[in-house]
Amino acid sequence: MSIVVVTDSTSTVPAEVAESSGVHVVPLQVVIDDDVYDEGAEEVTPERLAVALREKRAVSTSRPAPAVFADLYARLAEEGASEIVSIHLSAEVSGTFESALVGSRQAPVPVTCVDTRQVGVATGYAVESALDVIGAGGTAAEAAEAARSRAAEATSLFYVNTLEYLRRGGRVGAAAAVFGGALAVKPLLGIVDGVISPRAKVRTAAKAIARLEALALEAAGERSVEVCVAHLAAEERAAAMAARLAEELGERLVPACSGEPVRCVELGGVLGAHVGPGMLAICVAPALP
Repeated sequence: MSIVVVTDSTSTVPAEVAESSGVHVVPLQVVIDDDVYDEGAEEVTPERLAVALREKRAVSTSRPAPAVFADLYARLAEEGASEIVSIHLSAEVSGTFESALVGSRQAPVPVTCVDTRQVGVATGYAVESALDVIGAGGTAAEAAEAARSRAAEATSLFYVNTLEYLRRGGRVGAAAAVFGGALAVKPLLGIVDGVISPRAKVRTAAKAIARLEALALEAAGERSVEVCVAHLAAEERAAAMAARLAEELGERLVPACSGEPVRCVELGGVLGAHVGPGMLAICVAPALP
């Protein structure tokens, strides 16, 4: 039997992991003015996206159509897949999971769709857990459960310069009521049960970053953990944050597949479009057994 894992482009699964494990990544779309691009295309690099956002051009995102998933599942079955585990970002913030679920109904082999109730790197960690189970000879159901469990135990925290980009996309949720229109507030947000939720409000960027790191260390506790820092157009700040977290966590850290103590990545266009330039995020997840 061959169990194949599918995910979407927001999961930031490292390219080397996807390639070596046969993970199939379905791109979401970024729309700039009237032009539509697959996430990861050369025309919509993080740098170009940041420029478009700063210039206040019309930027939005789009989920893959159910037919995209149906066609992929059919092709994977033709290539020998006996079962498929399809792992995606929270259905509360994107219709991608719904598209995968609808597409799975036409698949010629069983497809288990997983709503991680997470976004970004935490979804990627869920994918890695599923791969670990499959590699050890586990079933598709066991892989799906491992993905859900790892995602549920992960902590996703992020800082944005402004809520404006989240507000435009209608994804700010409860945070809007808490922070309102207070322009001086630097919001700290998190993912709680699949929804973007407020964690703290701080008056300066420096204090917000320090608080973000403190919350990440609190989430790690005394466990062995994997940690990733993500950013959009804030490379120096992100690298400095990753270095500080590596020093603080020490031997509790399990290095990333790249060998870095704390992986540092730039967000793709889809998530980046909703958080804006200057965003910093930290994901803390329990290490694989």
